[in-house]
Amino acid sequence: MQKQLNAHSIVFLFLDMDHCWILLLLLLSRDGLSQPEEVCSKSVINSCSDCIRSGPFCSWCQQLNFTKAGQQEADRCNTRAELTRAGCEKGDIISPENNMYVDKNKPLTAAFTQEEPVQMSPQSIRLKLRPGLPTTFKVSFKRVEGYPVDLYYLMDLSYSMKDDLAKVKELGQNLFDALGKITQHAQIGFGAFVDKTVLPYTNTNPKKLQKPCDEDDQQCQAAFGYRHVLSLTPSKEEFKERVDKQFISGNLDSPEGSLDAMMQASVCGSVIGWRNSSTRLIVLATDAGFHMAGDGKLAGILEPNDERCHIQDSLFSKSNDMDYPSVGQLAMQLEKNNIQPIFAVTKNVESVYKELSKMIPKSEVGVLSSDSNNVVQLIENAYNRLSSKVTLTHENLPEGVKVLYTPICDKKEPASTTRGICNDVLVKQEISFNVTVTLSNCMEEKSFIIKPQGYKDTLTVMLSTNCECSCNDPKDQTHTHCHNQGGITCGVCMCMDGFIGQFCNCSIGSEDRSSLRAKCQRFNGTECEGRGECVCGQCQCHQSESGASYYGKYCECDNEHCEKFKNKQCAGNGKCRCGICECDIGFDGSACQCEKSDEGCRTDNNNSSIVCFGRGNCECGVCECDEGYQRPNCKTCLGCPDPCQTKLSCIECLGFDSGPFEKNCTKTCRRSIYHEKVEKFSIPGKECRQKDSKACWITYKLEQLVGRDNYKAEVLMERECPQPPSVAVIIGGSVAAVALIGIILLALIKLMIYMKDLKEFRRFENEKKKSNWANADNPIFSKATTTVSNPTFTGE
Repeated sequence: MQKQLNAHSIVFLFLDMDHCWILLLLLLSRDGLSQPEEVCSKSVINSCSDCIRSGPFCSWCQQLNFTKAGQQEADRCNTRAELTRAGCEKGDIISPENNMYVDKNKPLTAAFTQEEPVQMSPQSIRLKLRPGLPTTFKVSFKRVEGYPVDLYYLMDLSYSMKDDLAKVKELGQNLFDALGKITQHAQIGFGAFVDKTVLPYTNTNPKKLQKPCDEDDQQCQAAFGYRHVLSLTPSKEEFKERVDKQFISGNLDSPEGSLDAMMQASVCGSVIGWRNSSTRLIVLATDAGFHMAGDGKLAGILEPNDERCHIQDSLFSKSNDMDYPSVGQLAMQLEKNNIQPIFAVTKNVESVYKELSKMIPKSEVGVLSSDSNNVVQLIENAYNRLSSKVTLTHENLPEGVKVLYTPICDKKEPASTTRGICNDVLVKQEISFNVTVTLSNCMEEKSFIIKPQGYKDTLTVMLSTNCECSCNDPKDQTHTHCHNQGGITCGVCMCMDGFIGQFCNCSIGSEDRSSLRAKCQRFNGTECEGRGECVCGQCQCHQSESGASYYGKYCECDNEHCEKFKNKQCAGNGKCRCGICECDIGFDGSACQCEKSDEGCRTDNNNSSIVCFGRGNCECGVCECDEGYQRPNCKTCLGCPDPCQTKLSCIECLGFDSGPFEKNCTKTCRRSIYHEKVEKFSIPGKECRQKDSKACWITYKLEQLVGRDNYKAEVLMERECPQPPSVAVIIGGSVAAVALIGIILLALIKLMIYMKDLKEFRRFENEKKKSNWANADNPIFSKATTTVSNPTFTGE
């Protein structure tokens, strides 16, 4: 703000006096008018507490005689400015404010010592807030130099990581050296994982379970889910010794049990050896994706992960009994235990773990080389990114509480968000956050925690609400202001039994309070329509906001709420009486918006007295047409029956003395149709050509006159009737048709008989081809026993 004011003052130096006031108005519109307007939205107000709960800017006037006789006590509730304007003394205005008390505020620690370091202040505060009224306090943070680091190296030992394991066995010294640049209090642990030892994740053949790798690979350990190898230790030698004893294993599918291992490493703090005051890191090294909650169904595992420690003899004992954890479960436990994961993964799964990192606060992803020889540099870079990013957030936030953070850590304009984030924070650099807390409603005392992610430090915020009025009430039980028949509470009379009224001046007598109040209720509704006070069974009406009075037995009437037209009450052409417009002479309508003149509805024919062509009524100078007829003058009709059809019978009887109306033509048709027989049409209208009852074509033209069913018709002289049929032609044609049909039927019958015979013959031929009786021997035939040959027979 100071920079803005300086800039504005420089501009003033270059402006003459005639233009200064213009710039001043611009500054006021930018800075002054941008403040939130103080408004008190009152609902049902019966007491000071009701007023205070109605909104953050509502105040209550406890001044005696602030309200006059008949004026409602709810008028005591308004903004401070409005109450002052109404005559309430400042000392009599009740408006609770926000209060803050700091209970614990240890100074920030510069460097790590054996004592518990303090990286955030304050540590405990109490807030007493008024609902809707925000309060802001400052939280400071400073990274301690030499803060301890606990690093747990969690490695995938599936067969594809064989080269990487060999490299990690050589990098123990380098890992300790890299952490030594950060702190003198570093510890490193080691754990390994593969996957659940059940189908379809692992081959359950007993030989394959013991040795899941290739036959040629002799150094291969049995399959396992997660194994804790080494608790956190500052000893380089112990780390090298334990990691050297690790060998590769194997499984069937590509995704591994990474989340199982991370969950156990997070919740088994005593086994892993996490220290209370340390930066906790889990380095997950893998070249494959991960199984998550729901995948256990493939192996028939339906029990959900319970987020508890199940390590027995260094192995995850519930690996085959419990499903994988979900990403949400893991993220919650990592945040709860202040653990920051670093995903050291190969290039092929980088995108998968980057998506996972988006769902886990304070996590980083780095790409491993083919044999993990860059893992030390990867961890060092990831740690620097994690530790230089400070994220302030909250836990256990009560319902109805809103918290916003405004970081004050760089030159950029700070923005309020639900998480406070400062990047590139150096060691010993002090940063701060403005924390704004707002309550939406009154509630009992509750608390929540504000903490930087990845750090142990916390700020406990105790919340309570300021929803009651502290009024300076006289101690006497009765007061002269209440006719000594009641006491004062925040300026309002609280009557003794047997008395009611604004000033306790009404004795109930034989009637009870409810029966007296019922006399002030119309239709069992609100007492005096909410516009007055019920005094001894009669309504004393208030004044409206504009100063006019309400009236009527139940204060139901006023002269300010009639219907408006063009933003004018009663269109400016009448007076409002009890919510109804009484129009001046010459005006009509519910809002007196209509002139009684019907000049705008006159038809355009010679008869200027006809309104809306006789097919509608004139309302507010506009035709309201009968059904089907169209504005503006009701001349045309959409959806009406075709007059050529409906008037055909009348045209036939009037023009040619025939048809269904022949006997009563004059009575039925002459009232609605004026007709004339012509040789040529001379009137406008619709030309029709229809068949009459004798199948003759009648040509005529209809012009609709003023009125709903009133036509003028011109009918051509002659009808076009069809010639009578020739008897000889009809008889001859009929005989010829019968003969032709008989010939066709005979031909069809002959064709059907021929087709049937042909089908039977073909079937006989097919059966003949299939039979072999001609070539077979007769079983009862016997050959001759004696054969005699004629020596003289030549065969001729």
